[in-house]
This record gives sequence, structure tokens and C-alpha cells, in this order.
Amino acid sequence: MVTAPTARPGPPALYPCTITHVRRAPKRYALRHRTYMWLIDPDRPPRLPRPLRPLARFRARDHFTGRAPSIRAALDGFLAEHGVDLRGGPVLMLAHARVLGHVFNPLTLYWCHGPDGAPRCVVAEVHNTYGQRHAYLLHTDASGTARTGKEFYVSPFLPVDGQYHMRLPPPGERLNLTVRLERPGSPPFTATVHGTRRAATVPALLRLALRRPWSTLAVSAAIRFHGIRLYLRGLEVQPRPGRRTPESAT
Repeated sequence: MVTAPTARPGPPALYPCTITHVRRAPKRYALRHRTYMWLIDPDRPPRLPRPLRPLARFRARDHFTGRAPSIRAALDGFLAEHGVDLRGGPVLMLAHARVLGHVFNPLTLYWCHGPDGAPRCVVAEVHNTYGQRHAYLLHTDASGTARTGKEFYVSPFLPVDGQYHMRLPPPGERLNLTVRLERPGSPPFTATVHGTRRAATVPALLRLALRRPWSTLAVSAAIRFHGIRLYLRGLEVQPRPGRRTPESAT
């Protein structure tokens, strides 16, 4: 049996999961989407047998500025800008892999530890469907909970204001994440991710790839599909602030 992850990353794992979004205003709307995510050590991304590599690639250009030589170097660069030095301490990364040449990560999480294994912080990297990125540095409590102001345009139906209340405990046998956006005078918007750990074996990956083909493309397509439905239901589109490019993302 696989135990909950410690500060020292173990072998990569897969999490078949269900993502739900619930908004209560100005119109009630809920969606549910099934996909799968990877938990990896960004210092040692998994490398599949050559015929299977199109099913899971992890590239530095898909994260943070896109200019670093590795994902870990990009993360360390972001942390350095915020006065955090892990001094080589271990990191756990939860993300979608690049599948058949396509990747879209609405939320990538990094659980960061010092060299003694003690938790230091969590980084939540957010991508929107406009090709923009932004990362939040979070100092979570013992339950994995933190608050931070919203600073990035994600949904075209929500302005850039309010506070995120995030509960992001490190994944173990179960993956249980909650992100709640609280805005003055409005019911919260809530997103959850629930999944169960699977060993990242070739048979497990093939089963998931057959069950959820083009998984990351399906995620971005679902976001656009539900966006159209909300627009047709009369939700007002909020103006997008000045464009933030991957090159300027922090």
C-alpha cells in the first residue's frame, strides 16, 4: 500500500480525479469533469519508454516564464524573487502532463520543503485560456490552508477582485483540494479536485489514456464549452485587464 507522501518525493504517481466547479451567482451553475493528473518530483520528471513518451512529457517551457532550463530552475527563480531559498530541498509537483503535443494546466501545485524536509511554502501556478500565467506564493497552515488576494484574470465572468481561500494538503492515498473565491456581497465560487492515487505504471497510464484520450485538450475544450453556455445564459463578460504574457508572469 502506498502511504501519504513525505518530504522526500517517491516514485511518480497518477491521480484519476474529478474536478467540480460550483457558482451560485449571478446564476447557479455547476460542472463536473473527469481527468487525471501526475504527482512528480520536478528534479526527476518521469521518462517513459520511447513509444509512450507522447502520452506524458514535462517541459520547462510550459511553466512560469517558459525560459528556464528546467521546471525546478523556474520554480527556484520564482521563489528567489519572493525571498525564499529552499537550498535544494525537495518539491512535490501536481500537474497535467503534455499529452500528444498539447498541455493545459489550469492549476499546477508545488509543495516546497527545506533541506531538512520541513514544509516551507506552496506555489499555485494558474494558467488561463488566453495563454497567460500567474503564480501565487502561499504559506499554508497545518491543515494545508491559506488565503491570498485574487490577482489574475481567469474566468471571463469574474473580475479580478476578492480573496481565494485554498485548502491544499499534500496528496496521499487521496487527493482533496478546494479553492474558494470569496467576493464582497456574492456567494463564493468553489472548485474542488478529488482523486485516488495510482502507481504510475505503464498499464495504469495506458488505461487512463484510453479512457481519457487527449486529456488536456479535453480540459481546455470543456472550459470553453461551459463558458459559451454561461454566456448564452446571460452572464456578463468582465473586461480583461492589460495582457500578461508568459514572459512577464511572476
